[in-house]
Amino acid sequence: MPRLVLAGASAVALVAAGGFVAFRTADAPSVQAVSAVRGPADPGRVAARSLRDLGANTRGLPAATTAPFSLVGVTWDRPRAELRGTVRVRTRARGTGTWLPWRSVATETQDVPDKPGKNVRGGTGALWTGPSDGIEVRVTGHGRTLPAGLRVDLVDPGTGRTTTRPTPRAAGGPVPVRLAAAVEPAGSPAPPVKAAAVAQPALVARAGWGADESLVKAPPTYDTSVKAVFVHHTDTGNDVACADSASAVRAIFLYHVQSQGWDDIGYNFLVDKCGTIFEGRAGGTDRPVHGAHTYGFNTDTTGVAVLGTYTSAQPSSAALDAVARLSAWKLGLTGVDPTGTTKLTSLAPDGTGGKYPYGTEVTFSTIAGHSDGFATECPGAQLYGKLPALRTAARNVTWPVPATTLAGAAKSGTRYYTKGAVTLGWKATGAESYEVRVDGKVVAQPAGTATSAAVTLAAGAHTLALRAVYAGGKVSDAPAYAVTADATKPVFGSGAALSLRRSTVNTTAAPVTLGWKVTDNTLLAGVRATSPSAKTFPPTTTSWSATAKPGSAQTWALTATDAAGNAATSSVSRTAALVAEQSAYRKGTWRTTTTSSYLGGRGLYSSSRGAYASWTFTGRSVGLIVKRAANTGAVTVYVDGTKAGTLDTRASTTAYRQLAWTKAWSSSAKHTIKIVVAGTSGRAVVGIDGIAYLR
Repeated sequence: MPRLVLAGASAVALVAAGGFVAFRTADAPSVQAVSAVRGPADPGRVAARSLRDLGANTRGLPAATTAPFSLVGVTWDRPRAELRGTVRVRTRARGTGTWLPWRSVATETQDVPDKPGKNVRGGTGALWTGPSDGIEVRVTGHGRTLPAGLRVDLVDPGTGRTTTRPTPRAAGGPVPVRLAAAVEPAGSPAPPVKAAAVAQPALVARAGWGADESLVKAPPTYDTSVKAVFVHHTDTGNDVACADSASAVRAIFLYHVQSQGWDDIGYNFLVDKCGTIFEGRAGGTDRPVHGAHTYGFNTDTTGVAVLGTYTSAQPSSAALDAVARLSAWKLGLTGVDPTGTTKLTSLAPDGTGGKYPYGTEVTFSTIAGHSDGFATECPGAQLYGKLPALRTAARNVTWPVPATTLAGAAKSGTRYYTKGAVTLGWKATGAESYEVRVDGKVVAQPAGTATSAAVTLAAGAHTLALRAVYAGGKVSDAPAYAVTADATKPVFGSGAALSLRRSTVNTTAAPVTLGWKVTDNTLLAGVRATSPSAKTFPPTTTSWSATAKPGSAQTWALTATDAAGNAATSSVSRTAALVAEQSAYRKGTWRTTTTSSYLGGRGLYSSSRGAYASWTFTGRSVGLIVKRAANTGAVTVYVDGTKAGTLDTRASTTAYRQLAWTKAWSSSAKHTIKIVVAGTSGRAVVGIDGIAYLR
């Protein structure tokens, strides 16, 4: 059996398990607490086995049954030695006997303490496999000698149960566990905590995810401040369910501490895909705890790792939101702008993976990716690509952008319209004051307690915006409103006009058209009929097909409204009348027909060429009512003695009471309508039912 020594671990028992050396941690009270708790019931364990020489610059482990594990990594003797090659594993799902496909393990070694001790080991990334009980390993070098002391480490995170459990999380939300208080180790100075600029986000403390504090090898050390946040991915794969996040954090802790020999977990914070934030390295989440996350730039920085691998997979919006809120709070403790830059000096004795030699001063974004400081793919291209938006989101948490409302204006498309007076409202954001700006110029400066401001705009197009002014002169601008002030009413170019239209007539309804023309100097919003019935029309509509009640005077009223709310009206009063066919003056041969299909039950018909009928009336619109059928012919129409045209009454289907021909005048006057039977060949007969007119 290979001998493996893990320096610095207290109360560790060695247990033989299937040829592996298993490390079982003893229960120990936590140095930090959510509330009074006992030690973890099952804090987990690590089993390790040396890899054998398989030839062709390959070392590995044949398929073997193992003690249970859920996370795997490969480690070696020298922490700064590089593994130039590939690491592949396949695992057996626990209790099923099913071997899963081969998977690659990230070989990067950038997560190392700045000054690794003699018992610290190099290591690959750690791959989350889920519950497993068997493994096969292949490590192949690419033209380089493989590091000495290669072994596979299998991490069982255990259950991590405690007598005080985190409150169950709502769907997608954080676990509202009370933050653990930092314990000041004797002789370890730490600067006082600066008042946070933003509220601390909810997070799971170390006791909440079951950290075995007995394994922590040294008390925390502190930097002077936090100048930047480095964003990482854990590169553990994307199979960690939110319900297993605490187990994954516990497994990473065990891998860092027991497998790689670090003092504690390297990251200061970890975030899962549901947005739950976990406290990482001990020492107090509100303190500038020195971590082991970005080799060469661990000083005055904090490391936030998102559980998963984001070289091609997209990070969840919940995770990004949590990182933004966490970064805003953490940087806010020392007054750092999340969208700013800072200078850091490389403290890596051997350089940062060929990127920055020792002593190099480098300018970083205050929210940076791991790859900004080290030659690595971490935090993955997809997560790295989200950093610009994440910085903006964090800044908006630190110096919130006011959510505004605009009263006294109506929106049409992307622009607002008002008669002139508007009220800009907002929710207080903790700013010292606000600036109301019209076209970029400050027109009002409400105090920080204000939540609204009245503004009167001159006629024309404007931009209206709110700026929140925070301590130190930091500002956040709310999105501007495009507003047009307009106090001019719409104009009816020609007033409402009513005329008869072609359609079916009955004794209670004469078909009419109400027409209008209206314009506005800015934007017409619509036209609404208010009488004799209510109806709303789009702004491009210029007519309304309706019916008038014969024998009754009716007022037809319109209201035109522009986008700013200015209104103009137009109306017309008219009376519709029906005149029966029997009232016509007739000459020639005409016969009477009786059927309920005609108005009043009677109609006239004639097939005698030249026979005519005429009506005299006083009005401004008239229509001829006829029968239409396949066998009816044409009539010639005369108006006031002048031929106005020919009406062919033929139709494919029979229809009675058809207002088939109309004429209108601009004013009311006395007129005579005369129809003459044309004697159409094969269908000489015509049927008439009277006239309708408006007066």
